[in-house]
Amino acid sequence: MKYLPLIAITAALAACANQPIPTGAQSVGTSQQAPTAVAQCIAQKWADRSQQQVVSQTMLANNQAVDVYVPGQQPPNGAAAIVRPAWSANAKTWVGFRAAGGAAGDATGDIGACL
Repeated sequence: MKYLPLIAITAALAACANQPIPTGAQSVGTSQQAPTAVAQCIAQKWADRSQQQVVSQTMLANNQAVDVYVPGQQPPNGAAAIVRPAWSANAKTWVGFRAAGGAAGDATGDIGACL
């Protein structure tokens, strides 16, 4: 009986991490790298290209799910790379892109370079 709460929490976290494509996001691809490494790569590429600050928002503990916002975009609804743990056995990370206000440009190309 004392393990029931632990099992319930573990199941809830696993369900959150394994959700299908988030609403409004277009799948860009998967990677064998950890979600943290992919998110950092995307943020660095966008910051270098634009010479602007890039906002990242952690969506799941330990940076296992991160939204990296296109320079000039802000949470919660701005254009962003959606970095999540992959739900297939073939990859560690799934990455999508949520466009907002026409802010796409070279964003998906930079994301693809980090996969």
